[in-house]
Amino acid sequence: MIPVEEALEKILSYFDVLEPEDEETLECLGRVLAKDIHSTIDIPPMDNSAMDGYAVQSGSTDGASRSSPVILRVIGEVAAGYLTNDEVVPGTAIRIMTGAPIPGGADAVVQFEDTDEETRKSHSQPLTEIGVLREVERGLNIRRTGEDIARGDLVLRKGTLLRPQEIGVLASLGWDVVPVIRRPVVAILATGDELVELGKPLSPGKIYSSNTYSLAAQVIRYGGIPQILGIAPDNVQALEEKIQQARDADMLITSAGVSVGDYDVVKDVLARQGEITFWTVRMKPGKPLAFGLMHLGRKPVPHLGLPGNPVSSMITFEQFARPAILKMLGRVRLDKPTIHAQSESRVVNTDGRRIFARVTVSKKAWQYYARVVAPQGSGILTSMAQANGLMIVPEEAPSVEVGDNVVVQMLDWDEETSQVRERETKR
Repeated sequence: MIPVEEALEKILSYFDVLEPEDEETLECLGRVLAKDIHSTIDIPPMDNSAMDGYAVQSGSTDGASRSSPVILRVIGEVAAGYLTNDEVVPGTAIRIMTGAPIPGGADAVVQFEDTDEETRKSHSQPLTEIGVLREVERGLNIRRTGEDIARGDLVLRKGTLLRPQEIGVLASLGWDVVPVIRRPVVAILATGDELVELGKPLSPGKIYSSNTYSLAAQVIRYGGIPQILGIAPDNVQALEEKIQQARDADMLITSAGVSVGDYDVVKDVLARQGEITFWTVRMKPGKPLAFGLMHLGRKPVPHLGLPGNPVSSMITFEQFARPAILKMLGRVRLDKPTIHAQSESRVVNTDGRRIFARVTVSKKAWQYYARVVAPQGSGILTSMAQANGLMIVPEEAPSVEVGDNVVVQMLDWDEETSQVRERETKR
């Protein structure tokens, strides 16, 4: 058996960052930027008001206070998106809205709250004059040209993971189409005479092809595009025909057909179509694994053969397929989020493999707790549905005892999930 790290290193060595493509800006969320972005404009494009108020010359407010307002003559009004030809001179003011360009002659903006506008409005007085209730300094409430982004600035670097805030920045620069690393196409093929497509009746001895859909959902979750090839029965011709459909994919994932007891036909076809190595990995669940290159067309297609048991299939995907997809996407961090938790369960390691135990993680005060979901059989897919983490029991550890500190890979790591789990522990 080979260690998990060795298997992952071998697999990742076959993958590179994919080529760029242009995508509409909103479609780039969660994608990796393929080139440096420089600004061709200033943001803001000109000095503008940070507040609703009055554009003034700061010197005109000297001595102003709430008990002794300075009265200024209002000579105009300007809203965001418009310019004014009026110019502020000593003793005058222009009513101005947030985002509106600063009129000529003005060097400060007095916000409405520091004027007597509300009082004048309540007495139905025309706003031909305004009382300023405080002294203001030069530059108050003015956003300067280019204070956010200056023309020529390097705004976003190649390799940046685009979050909502980066999407907003790109939009502010006017980018309607953005160069990003394209999403990998991952072909998914389930093998086995016992499998039945969804929507068809089950006959005795048959099961639905759940692995196809859990794996496809994982591909989508981590940014890939699933290409579902369907089911290949355990015969040479059908398997070869299905595999050929993956010739344009960036990766082929098969489930089943890689363990000691599987039909030789599956292994024979996989080996004949490419350079495939069959491994046993020092992990539980998910010991049997196959990896190599399939020679299907103009380019070799990396192939990852996962175990057929549904839990084993999903966990080996998390450890090996997920990092490969992220690498193709140009992501730098490939490891899963992990936390340190206190175990609330005992887990015995009987054969020196790294155990990925399905657990529910909860949080009480500042401490995380991990409780094993029972039962833990590799065919019990509902254990994955109940879990939000994988507790790692190291190869060299004979067991994890209640109260031990453990490392947990988080299957779900978002604010909503954390809050739900925390609420559940308080019931």
